[in-house]
Amino acid sequence: MIEMEVCANGVASALAAQEGGAIRVELCDNLHDGGTTPSYAQIKLAKELLTISVYPIIRPRGGDFLYSDLEYNLMKADIEICKSLNCEGIVMGILKADGNVDQERCAALVELAKPMKVTFHRAFDNCINQEKALEVIIEMGCERILSSGGKITAAEGAEKLAALIKQAAGRISIMPGAGIRENNVAEIISTTGAIEFHSTAKSVVKSSMQYKNQEVSMGAVTDDDFYELTDAEIVKSLIDKANGRQY
Repeated sequence: MIEMEVCANGVASALAAQEGGAIRVELCDNLHDGGTTPSYAQIKLAKELLTISVYPIIRPRGGDFLYSDLEYNLMKADIEICKSLNCEGIVMGILKADGNVDQERCAALVELAKPMKVTFHRAFDNCINQEKALEVIIEMGCERILSSGGKITAAEGAEKLAALIKQAAGRISIMPGAGIRENNVAEIISTTGAIEFHSTAKSVVKSSMQYKNQEVSMGAVTDDDFYELTDAEIVKSLIDKANGRQY
């Protein structure tokens, strides 16, 4: 059985993920920045309302994965919050300026997170040597790596993902993510041999506002007339297609 993790941009999306059959949510905010740490309230409500696993992302900002001492301290504080709310796991990753995994800091976060599990996120795709990084991340004790195989999408990086899964040899899960859709999930699973995958499974929701001030906008990359939420039917369809079920 191929299992699915949903990258959920809030509690509403997390509930849709659960309804559609996902086994876990990576709970995020600011998906346009690649995902940042969600608020305390989002994490708390997700844990109260969901029966599937909740893994908040621990990422203080968008951009690169080279963090200041202040940002690192924020990450540690957010991990303590997740632990206090009984989250099943967290998602994190820190790199050095040379493109290698910051093993010292990451290992400290893995230790701090216990007994929560840890997924190493797509900072992995920015590593200078993914084969070396894989061994470092295994040594740190992470349970999975989210990756597109170092490409923009998992479809483009499928062959590299297959090689990484072979190298991992069951010591850690390599979870394909980025651009996984209903029209490519079956091929990605077949090519990589992955046993789980990651997707936002989102659809566009039209605003119900009757009035809009055409002179203002709330964001440079957003359209105030629309927003995005995970769609339970897309989640179900992705899982079905990943497992070779056609209806």
